[in-house]
Amino acid sequence: MLLELAIADAYGAGFEYADEMIVNNDLSRYVEHPRFRLNPGSYTDDTQMSIAIAEVIVAQAPWTPEVLADSFVTAFKRDQREGYSRNFYQFLLEIQDGEEFLTKINPDSDKSGGAMRAAPIGIYPTPEKVIEAATIQAAITHNTPDGINAAVAAALMSHYFIYRLGAKRKLGLFLKGYVCGEWSQPWEGKVKSKGWMSVRAAITAVMRNDSMSELLQDCIAFTGDVDTVAAIALAAGSCSEEITQDIPNHLVTGLENGTYGKDYLISLDKQLMSLVNKKTS
Repeated sequence: MLLELAIADAYGAGFEYADEMIVNNDLSRYVEHPRFRLNPGSYTDDTQMSIAIAEVIVAQAPWTPEVLADSFVTAFKRDQREGYSRNFYQFLLEIQDGEEFLTKINPDSDKSGGAMRAAPIGIYPTPEKVIEAATIQAAITHNTPDGINAAVAAALMSHYFIYRLGAKRKLGLFLKGYVCGEWSQPWEGKVKSKGWMSVRAAITAVMRNDSMSELLQDCIAFTGDVDTVAAIALAAGSCSEEITQDIPNHLVTGLENGTYGKDYLISLDKQLMSLVNKKTS
């Protein structure tokens, strides 16, 4: 899950709000963004915050805003990287720990931050547990109805496939049964910054593609906030028996592999997925 999420994030980072780059969406390589300072093959905040979430789950630490916020800060401080919004990046530079994070954050965003990091939560054993955990983590930064609903839907996407709860074509109907939103309505056009937009586009792409390579290209083809769309979609798609796992090998080998790169993601993935069907409370 985390490896595929990171590959999607890193690939999509070259296309984020750079619609002129769409001609390069052939999966042949990681592309350099025309405006952002990102090395091709490097993941962004979507992956780093998902790692922070996964580490709390694997440690089976208390699922509290304090613990989660501290994990967000720790993940950033040990491995500072571009990809965060300018204001949030500066915020993370200036604070020291989770307590200060919670004291100073303005948690009223309805953008995609709560959803982009929610996929690991899908390993919890019931939809109710997933909803509770996704709501708590989203409210730290995105304590709005749309921000929370997007995060819950993203977490339930991976849960649906991990626990084989139904056919891919019924994903939207499943989500509508648990969280408000037009999740069955196919997304069309550019994806802007609202969290529900990224999630709806990700659901649409997952439901209409049968391989990971096609899924990744389809996510990018929406244009707009496509690294987040791809990260959400491929994290879920990696858990689906109906989706062929055919990410090109050169995207796997080309993903960054520093201290918290490819090998770390593979290891953390194994620890995370080992908790499936176990008590993760």
